[in-house]
Amino acid sequence: MSTGRTDTSETRTTGTAGTGGINTYKGEERALRADRLGTPGLLLSVLAASAPLMVVAGVMPTVFGVMGIVGQPLLYVILGIVLMLFSVGYAEMSRHVHNAGAFYAYIARGLGPTAGAGASLVALVAYSAMQVGIYGILGFEVSGLFATYLDIDLQWWIPALVAVAVVGVLGWLKIDLNAKVLGVLLVIECALVVIFDIAAVGKPGPEGLSLHAFNPETLTGAGLGTALCFCIAAFVGFEQAPVYAEETSRPQIVVSRVMFLAVGYAALFLAVSSWALTVAAGPSSIADTSLKEGPGMLFGLTEERLGATFTDVLHVLFVTGMFAALLSFHNVVARYAFAMGREGLLPAGFGRTNKASGAPATGSMLQSALSVVIVLAFAVTDDNPVGDPTAPVLHLFTWMGNVGALGVIVLMAAASFAVIAFFVRRGAGRAQAPRLVASGLAGLALLSIAVFTVRDFDVLVGSGPGSVLNWLLPGVIVLALAGGLLYGAVLRRTRPEVHARIGLGNEAFQLEKAAEGGPDPR
Repeated sequence: MSTGRTDTSETRTTGTAGTGGINTYKGEERALRADRLGTPGLLLSVLAASAPLMVVAGVMPTVFGVMGIVGQPLLYVILGIVLMLFSVGYAEMSRHVHNAGAFYAYIARGLGPTAGAGASLVALVAYSAMQVGIYGILGFEVSGLFATYLDIDLQWWIPALVAVAVVGVLGWLKIDLNAKVLGVLLVIECALVVIFDIAAVGKPGPEGLSLHAFNPETLTGAGLGTALCFCIAAFVGFEQAPVYAEETSRPQIVVSRVMFLAVGYAALFLAVSSWALTVAAGPSSIADTSLKEGPGMLFGLTEERLGATFTDVLHVLFVTGMFAALLSFHNVVARYAFAMGREGLLPAGFGRTNKASGAPATGSMLQSALSVVIVLAFAVTDDNPVGDPTAPVLHLFTWMGNVGALGVIVLMAAASFAVIAFFVRRGAGRAQAPRLVASGLAGLALLSIAVFTVRDFDVLVGSGPGSVLNWLLPGVIVLALAGGLLYGAVLRRTRPEVHARIGLGNEAFQLEKAAEGGPDPR
């Protein structure tokens, strides 16, 4: 592949010991600061994105009730296996490519810069959508807490906007501080869910300790495709580990280790917790109970077994868990924007970091501004009474969340095939054969899940077969992909030096040497 050239208006300088070896342009930091995160900090950061309590209270009842999939625990086991296969090649790729634009960088290095440009826009849209969707359910839950405990009617969008502001401020701060915030919230949240699981097993429902939910025959229902999308969204977070590669100590070891730990933990935690719900409510009645009570099902089952005080604490942790997920997604989107700015896919200002903290400041501001606009747009259309769990507040959560999940599924599928292309092009296909086979199997499985998801999107929105939403919502991801590919093609013709840098990250600085006769960094 041909190389490009760097912008001659800017010259590279090498950081001194005082800057930790950070590449700079005219004294401005153009790289994320290294050695911020070790294995514990990175693991907590990526696991926080999954918001375990939000999944147990919000996602699981939806899959049981709206989609009628009693075998949800088995789905988590199956998806855990698929994502382990995906992680085999993805983790190996992380040893060779360190870039805050993880997904699109990997795809660019394997399938070419134009494909990388398409993936960059999909990643930006997908993770932004997933984050903004959580603001809806957080606002609704906080307004409910105000009504219950303070007898105050509070519109959902008020706490949602407050959360946008707080997350935006933390996005400016050091990532290690954010990791501590995420870690404390996550540990407490998971501990409470485990206590509920134990209580459910200790005091099962009328059908006793049934393993019926692990029967393959339970994987039936019109909403199986959308259930796969919902359930795979519960794992989202583990794939974010390479986004922080530039900020970790020993990224060749830490990033891959964290990915496998995160997938394994998530599969076990989600399978056991969803099974505990079926034990507590009874496999034969779990679908009807979930459809009737929604997120309230978990809190009702908890109060029966652990009392009102424990349930009150669980309500509070439900909010803090969502906040942790918001902060995690915010950090990821900001780093994708930073990587895109550094490589010329976004204006150069996005590729600069906050001098005081080293955080990607402009990307953080972009995500905060986008969140405000979307929350306000849904708020303007909200004419429902306070506490009414109807559109648009829950549509914000389900629509945006699943558009984002679909985008991540597409990115994972593309990354699987990019891993194969990357190592084959480097002549390492035979040495990496087991990993490439795993990547191929994962890619095919993920593509199938994406197809099933689009096919069953009408179940998600409850709109019926002929609704415009059935193609409009998945079309957001298709439009982002098409727009990114077109942008990449235009860059290839009009700005080849920028096109050549896509996916290279800090390695783009080597292009100048390559253009002078050195080796191609790709």
